[in-house]
Formats: sequence, C-alpha cells, structure tokens
Amino acid sequence: MPMIEGVLLARENEMRTHDLKRDYDMLGEHLERHGIAIDRIKDKVAAYGVAIPSWGVGTGGTRFARFPCAGEPRNIFDKLEDCSVIQELTRATPRVSLHIPWDKADPADLKAAAAELGLGFDAMNSNTFQDQPGQPLSYKFGSLSHTDRGTRQQAIEHNLECIELGKAIGSKALTIWVGDGSNFPGQAHFVRQFERYLEAARTIYASLPEDWRLFTEHKMYEPAFYSTVVQDWGTNYLIANELGDKAFCLVDLGHHAPNVNIEMVVARLVQFGKLGGFHFNDSKYGDDDLDTGSIDPYRLFLVFNELVDAENRQATGFDPAHMLDQSHNVTDPIESLMVSAMEVQRAYAQALLVDRQKLEVCQEENDALMATATLKRAFRTDVEPILAMARLETGGAIDPVATYRASGYRRKVAEIRPEVTGAGGGIV
Repeated sequence: MPMIEGVLLARENEMRTHDLKRDYDMLGEHLERHGIAIDRIKDKVAAYGVAIPSWGVGTGGTRFARFPCAGEPRNIFDKLEDCSVIQELTRATPRVSLHIPWDKADPADLKAAAAELGLGFDAMNSNTFQDQPGQPLSYKFGSLSHTDRGTRQQAIEHNLECIELGKAIGSKALTIWVGDGSNFPGQAHFVRQFERYLEAARTIYASLPEDWRLFTEHKMYEPAFYSTVVQDWGTNYLIANELGDKAFCLVDLGHHAPNVNIEMVVARLVQFGKLGGFHFNDSKYGDDDLDTGSIDPYRLFLVFNELVDAENRQATGFDPAHMLDQSHNVTDPIESLMVSAMEVQRAYAQALLVDRQKLEVCQEENDALMATATLKRAFRTDVEPILAMARLETGGAIDPVATYRASGYRRKVAEIRPEVTGAGGGIV
C-alpha cells in the first residue's frame, strides 16, 4: 500500500528524467576515461540500504524545549507509515529499527503492517536509560551496572523481552546502549561498576538466538557527565571480546570527542573482526545528532573509504549494519531522514570511485600528497546522477524532497493525527 500516489511520482519523475539522463551519460563518459563503469557503481548503490530508526520520524528536542511538527506519529503504526514514505521515495531505507518500550505492540500486528508497507525490521533497541510508567525500580543511578541486583535484573529482563519481540518480527540483532556512569568523582567504583555491567551483559548474551548478533554502543558522555561505563571504542572492544563471537561494537558518529579519528576506529574494529555497524548522524560540539553529512561530509566519506576497502579485501566477518540515528529539532523529520539516507549513499558511491590501485602505490611509496589527492578526487566527484538514476530505476523519486512536498503528505496526516504540544524538555 504506497503512501505516495503513483501518478504523482510518475509526473514528478517525468519532469526530471530528460535532464537526469543527460547528466548520467556525461558523468558516465567522464568515469569511463578513468576506467570506471558507471552502471556498476549505480547497481551497488541501488543495492545499498540503511535502516530508519522508528523514533527518528518524530521531532526531537533539547533540554530547553521541543517544537513538534504537524502530523507527528502517534504510535508505531504511524511511524511505519512515515518510514514507508522515505523508502518509497529514496529506495534506500527498506528496514526499520524499533525501540522498546516506545514501539511495543503485538508482533503479528507489527509484521502485518510492515508487510503491507513493504518494510522489514532491523536491530531491536532496548531502553534502560529512562524510567517508564509503572516501572518498579528506577534507573536513576544505572541499569545493567546498578549496585542493586534487582535493578540489574529488571534491566536484563527488559533486554530479554526485546529479543523475544525481535524473534517474532524477524529481527536478527539487539543493540544495547546504557546511560550508566557517574556525575561526581568517587560516586562509583570504576572496576566493580564495569564488572556488574559485564555480568549482566553475559546473561543477555547467553539468551541470544544462534543467528543473532549483539551490538554494544559506546558514548563519551551524557547523561552521566563525569564518567560513562561504556565510554569509548576501547571499552566497547573489551566488552565484545569478553562476551563472545556474536558480540560486536556499534559506532555512533556523534559519540566521540570532536577530534577523534573515527575512520581509524572503524579500521581497527574491522581488522579485529568486531565492527558491528553504525548509527549515522553528524556533530559540531558533542552528541548533537544532526543530519548525516550536514557538518562534515568528508569524514563520512573517509568512513566509507575504510568500509569499501574492507569490502574489497573481503575482510573476515565483515558485515556491518547501517542505521541513521538523528534528532530533528527544526526540520520535517521525513525530509531530514530522506536527505541523510541519500548522503550515506553518496559517501558510499564516492568511496567506490577511489582508485584503489593508485592509492596503494602512493601509500607504499610514502607519497603523502598524491595519496590524499587520490581520495579528494573521488570525494569531489558529483555522484548525484548515479544516486538519482538508481532511485529512478528502482521505482523511487529522482528528487525525493520535491516529490514529498508536492504530495502534501505532511498536511494530509496533520488532518488525521492530533496536534502535539511542545511544552517541557524533549532531549532524545
């Protein structure tokens, strides 16, 4: 059941097809002179997909305020409808990642709704960083690492519940991020706190189905501002090694200090077989969760440069999961997610254009200038015709944002979904 009218999509594409074909042919000629077949790049881009976070289609917020947009989703089924619009127009987001208990619903209903909308489900996400209505024990001072055994058990059982729901809807992974840490020196014993976390994580890991993976996510700070239990990729790597072969590290691009070399972190995790996947976003100061590629598109490209390198080398165990994870405070979330999905595809396409043979020669000969120039040449190539042609040939929109606006989708759902007030803080 498409959410965007086929007649509208066809009309919008018809207006742009002639110019797209000309641009595609011109780029194809340019790439051919460098020994690159444009259709091969297009086919790889068309096959690439990034998951949408269910929570991403709602408006985010800050500690100060939240300004909801019209027609915000009321429940997981509204969220799935919004996610299907993104997939229909971009053809880059075939799966949705659920967050429990925010998206808790009957699994049969979830599967039926997703199937009708042409969507699948990605990794499950547990929530032990905030208290829920009716929850007997508080996570104010931690969850999986809490000093109280009962609180830890409550957090464990919640993760097990996520696994059971995920099994029922076809998910194959569980992502755990905890806000556990401390806000004052001396508040927590670092060693015992980490031991408690590992003990709880082992219990969850033991309940994973055979064909599932566990992704643990690190974050430098927040909500704990003095120390965080899983604060960086090194600690995350220790966790993955301690738990076993089905445990991997998830890299959120916003969860590092501003000057951390994230692409090198990616290379290290690939090298030792522990890269689980990504939460794509962008950052200026801290964990800002800005639209992917909005601040530093070159860094996004450099991350994909490492991923394409691993893909070409057929690195052992290399099978990263890709998901967006953003907070949309002043934009239409559907538009931001569409643009971000296309930015991730863009970085992938650019990385596919890197002259790997030349780059390796430059590296072996210590030719620093030409090595970086080789990367820059690929990054500076305008691959938009490749992305647009991939969308057109797979039934999407040449210009997804323009087509979305022409559809009036936001106005239509605003007439159905009740207005949401924005009072109070809304950090996500």
